[in-house]
Order: sequence, then C-alpha cells, then structure tokens
Amino acid sequence: MNLTNKAALVTGGGTGVGRATCLALADRGCSVVVNYSRSRDAAEAVAAEAKAKGVDALAVRADVSVDGDCRRLVETAVSELGGLDVLVNNAGTTRFINHHDLDGVTADDWDSILGVNLKGPFQCARAAEKALKAGDGGEIVNISSVAGVYGTGSSIPYCVSKAALNNLTLILARVMGPKVRVNAVAPGFIDGQWLQQGLGEHFEKVKAANEGRSLLNRVSQPTDVAAAVLGVIEGSDMVTGQVLVHDGGAGIAG
Repeated sequence: MNLTNKAALVTGGGTGVGRATCLALADRGCSVVVNYSRSRDAAEAVAAEAKAKGVDALAVRADVSVDGDCRRLVETAVSELGGLDVLVNNAGTTRFINHHDLDGVTADDWDSILGVNLKGPFQCARAAEKALKAGDGGEIVNISSVAGVYGTGSSIPYCVSKAALNNLTLILARVMGPKVRVNAVAPGFIDGQWLQQGLGEHFEKVKAANEGRSLLNRVSQPTDVAAAVLGVIEGSDMVTGQVLVHDGGAGIAG
C-alpha cells in the first residue's frame, strides 16, 4: 500500500511503539488518529508532531476493552479523516507475575489483560471492517509479542493473550480477505518506558541478557518495531495471515 493521502488509526498511539508508528505513518503522508486511554498529554503531543509533518492528526480517548468505545473511535476516525485505510492494534497491558506464582494471578488480571490485548483488537477490527473495505483495500496490523510464540513473558495471562492474538490474526485474515490484509508483528524485548517501568531495577540486567541472546547483539527500539509495521503495510500485497517475529533472532539462537 502506498500510504500517501491514506488514513490510519493507531490504538495506544501516545507512547512507545504506538508513538513511533504514528510518526512513521505521518512521514509517509498518512493522516492518523492517535488513540489513548490514559496518556492524554502524550497522545496530543504525538498528534501535534504528526500535524507538523503536514498530515491531519488528532488524539482520541477510548478504552479498547469496551466495544462501544471501539465503535465510537472508528466512527470518529472515519468522520475526521474522511475514511480509514489502516488499523494498527497496538494498545496493550500486562502485570508482571512470575510464571511459577500461579496463585498470584487473579481473575481481574485475566479480565483486564484479555480485555485489552485480545478483545480490543477484535472489537476494533469489527468496528473498522466496513470502512477498511470501502476503498481499494485496507490493512490491519496487530502488535503481538514473542510471548505469544515462545510462552515467555511478563505473565501467563499476557502470554496467552498474545498467543490468542496470533490466532485471531489468522482468522481475521480469512474473514477480511480479499479486500483487507491482516498480519501481526511480534516484537521481543523493546528498550522503552513500558519495560523500564515493569522491570524496575532489573531492567538493565534483563536488557543485557536479551542482547546476549540476540543474533544481532541488540534489542529493539520502538522505531525498529514501527519500521516492521510499515514494512508489512507497504510490502507485498500477497502477504496476509502472517505473524512476523521481530526479536533479532533471539528466539532461534542456539
């Protein structure tokens, strides 16, 4: 897809990978709705940066775990941008719980993590289906994780949510085709605020361990993941239903 004069919606677009993706889209001439649930100031700053690149952009609050919010979010994007060509399901949440601590996982953990990481992408895709099919063809990119591929990550519910998101990507590719391509990008360790906050004092140690496992001897920056997302969107129109692992080869290292 040529992104010039297209319109995109990025959930969780105010920080990290979402921010980097919004700005990368704007660099390609694509207008963007920057969704947020709590980070209003950050999202509005991203929208302002995108506008400065010469595209239309606005920040819109919505909780993607709530279906009504997803429908309103898409309606706003279509109304304000004149249509919708790209949906990036980036919003995510977790709790850092040792996998051996089974009793540490609560019902609320399952509800909140699956609500944002799994129900959210489904609800946004459902709300966006008509708009994405209205033009020459649309794109959905789900931001997954290697946690859903290898079963390692911040918590069991998080790993399960991302594994289910990978499966949802396959199903939506079947349902949305041929007008809409649906793919996922599954990053490994990302050097950013999200993991810094979650890992706290252990961040640098865990980062170094992941750099050591990587075949490229480094971990991803948010801009690296955004580049992968843009690569999926702008690349071959024959690719759909795929999960692109983006971890510098750490998962296949010996």
